[in-house]
Amino acid sequence: MRGKHRIAPAATASVEDEIAHLRDLDLKGLRARWQSVFLRPPPPHLPRHLLFAVLAFRIQADRFGDLDHATRKVLDHANANEGSAMADQLKSLDQKRTDLTPGTLLVREWNRRSHRVMVVAGGFAWNGQTYDSLTKIALAITGTRWNGPRFFGLRDKQAKSMSKDER
Repeated sequence: MRGKHRIAPAATASVEDEIAHLRDLDLKGLRARWQSVFLRPPPPHLPRHLLFAVLAFRIQADRFGDLDHATRKVLDHANANEGSAMADQLKSLDQKRTDLTPGTLLVREWNRRSHRVMVVAGGFAWNGQTYDSLTKIALAITGTRWNGPRFFGLRDKQAKSMSKDER
């Protein structure tokens, strides 16, 4: 996917709007969009949800920046390195990802609405208020209790269950 591609950003369309437009496309429409973005036909075996996911990633990567060098290096060597060495590299990369520095912007879509949270020195800013935890923001957004870091994609269930098995 790192080869030639082009996504012509619409002058007024936000990333959220472009992704919402992708959601409305059927399989034929997604295949046509793939052709225009990657300048080649999509693999014929890819189902609609994977075409959508790859195109949505490409839109975001083109607008906000692609994977950093360290992440690419780990992924490029994923097949070559197997076993605990690879697991250690991925764990190290995951730990770096959860260190949030002030100025970091977290974006989460909930009920077809995009929510943006800015990491600030005293916590997290959302909708003009400062919160001391992502969990409180997740509760305010959804009306139900969530693990805040998981809600914003900073943790996943698989990583947590693996860490429990290691104990």
